[in-house]
Amino acid sequence: MNDITTVLIALAKAFVVGGLFCVIGQLLLIKTKLTSARILVTYVVAGVVLTAVGVYKPLVDFAGAGATVPLTGFGYSLAMGAIEAVHEFGLLGAFTGGVTNTACGITAAVFFGLIVALIFKPRPK
Repeated sequence: MNDITTVLIALAKAFVVGGLFCVIGQLLLIKTKLTSARILVTYVVAGVVLTAVGVYKPLVDFAGAGATVPLTGFGYSLAMGAIEAVHEFGLLGAFTGGVTNTACGITAAVFFGLIVALIFKPRPK
């Protein structure tokens, strides 16, 4: 296969897997009484649990950004950071690894949220 075909296949995999996560979230919103906040927490915890049992890593290898960008990917990053830190630092790594592994993304979210809040002024409805 040439480079363009490889890229298109990777994009299709990411689109399908990421889209399935969105479909599941939308079905949870429509069919259950779960709030969006509870679904968010469920997705993050599911990412951690699926990583712990060894299911999420193959999905990341298959779908790339389609599996790492959604909220389950955040749970995956937390779990992988904790696992790697435990191997390097022992039990203390279980408490520090997840935060260390996700610090860049968290910092970016806070920074860009601040910039948007400074630019746009909220108005009451």
